[in-house]
Amino acid sequence: MEGNGGGDSKPELFKDLIGFWIGYSEHYDPEKPIESPGTVKWLPADHDKRDAVVDAFKHAWHAYERDAMGSDEYHPISQNGSNLTEAGGIGYMVVDVLDTMQIIGLEAEYGRARAWVKNLDFDRDGEYHTFETTIRVLGGLLSAYHLSGQDELYLEKAVDLADRLLHAFESQSGLPYPYVNLHTGTGHHSKDYVGLVSPAEVGTLQLEFKYLSHLTDDPTYWRNAEKVMGVLKGALMEHNLASVFMNHLEGRYIHSSISLGSRADSYYEYLLKQFIQTNRTEEAYSRMYRAAMDSVQQFLVRETEAGSLTYTSEMMPEIDANEQVSWRLTPKQDHLVCFLGGNLMLGAVQSASFVDRVSVPPQEKELNPYGWKDWKIGKELIKTCMKTHDTATGLSPEIVYFRIASDGMDAYEWAPTDWYIRGAQPGVPPPYDARYMLRPETVESLFVAYRLTGDEIYREYGWRIFQAIEKHAKVPSGGYATVLNVDENPARLEDKMETFFLSETLKYLYLLFSDSDLLPFDKYVFNTEAHPLPIFNPLIRTGSGLQ
Repeated sequence: MEGNGGGDSKPELFKDLIGFWIGYSEHYDPEKPIESPGTVKWLPADHDKRDAVVDAFKHAWHAYERDAMGSDEYHPISQNGSNLTEAGGIGYMVVDVLDTMQIIGLEAEYGRARAWVKNLDFDRDGEYHTFETTIRVLGGLLSAYHLSGQDELYLEKAVDLADRLLHAFESQSGLPYPYVNLHTGTGHHSKDYVGLVSPAEVGTLQLEFKYLSHLTDDPTYWRNAEKVMGVLKGALMEHNLASVFMNHLEGRYIHSSISLGSRADSYYEYLLKQFIQTNRTEEAYSRMYRAAMDSVQQFLVRETEAGSLTYTSEMMPEIDANEQVSWRLTPKQDHLVCFLGGNLMLGAVQSASFVDRVSVPPQEKELNPYGWKDWKIGKELIKTCMKTHDTATGLSPEIVYFRIASDGMDAYEWAPTDWYIRGAQPGVPPPYDARYMLRPETVESLFVAYRLTGDEIYREYGWRIFQAIEKHAKVPSGGYATVLNVDENPARLEDKMETFFLSETLKYLYLLFSDSDLLPFDKYVFNTEAHPLPIFNPLIRTGSGLQ
């Protein structure tokens, strides 16, 4: 496959490629009118498993509240907290888990957290990550505002924070700087990647800023976020996929790896979710999502040599003496990519259906050919992610590689059949790839898949993961910690409990074991930090640059 690394997309070329891939029919009508709703199956709660998740949350939260209340991060082994900058905490942990406490019904803990938020001050003279602050803190405030019945405290704090974050968008290209000083209102580049941003960093702010505009009737937030999407659309390469780095000044992709994991994952997630958030009225995002997923399935989705697992690859650019670019596949998949299985299944029922409300599980007539392909690949990717939990601890590593004919591993008697952790060998210190950081992506997909199918296998998978976390990541004195090597039992731990463990991992597990009336998909969309935001009919329509 050849590519020039930039320029306009080629719709006729990709129509032909997509047609070959899925059996495209000129008679297929994607604009077919929506028909009557399907049969929706109510899914009851599993109270015992759900309550066990609540107990785990209490074990984690009470330790943090005891040792580090107000700190951005928690270290459960040393029993202390730390902040992202010397300027002080901005509520990373507290705000990120407010809605989890609301959802699971911890009234006393929630009351104390709200009291802390009341005194939260964002006037901090330090550089904060624009993306992480948006998805964790701004998203957490907006979700807490909605779930609380519109407690004005949260909206006031959200507006204050968003107004400070807006300074990050003051750039020549319209792409936000990756860091912003919340006191001085100045944007800053990453010290590691000066002049570069990633599509995930700039393309995963839209749900939060658009919802804030909807709440305040101030289009400023919406327009800044949507301008970014116009830049991203205009920069698309001929394969419709996003490289992990963009030139911030020029607003174009540079020759860098193409991945569905770190630095790109949530960009694809938000293409779909922006369409869902606005009650499926912003068709531009549905089209961008469709083009991206067709290319993902054509260029990145592969099967292991043994043929038993479906996985996603990464593409690495190679430039020859004539400056022609070709792409080499690498069978590498981050744990982060495990969101994709559930996302594809959600996209199938939300953006590729013939009916307004798809049955649980979908009926044959309800999804179009694109939808059924997404649905089937999504289920296979979830199966693969569960296979990566076949370790000594039952936990999945941060990064896995899949077997291909040219990997040369057949010479080793310990060579696996389908996947392996690169650099992990008997008697050798574990590589970074071998760790489990309490990440939520697999359980996120299990929750989505269960809600859409009603198949109990997804609850069984989720319970298996939860039990592994309890056994290997739990700190007796309180909290949970990163497992350094998932293939080592007993496990060694690193002194870090990420906020997303409470905000995402335990929340998705709780929802997996709750009844299906709680935060249903026809009323809510989850941001990439698992903060539920309501679906709404937008009054602001500024999508002309995306048509």
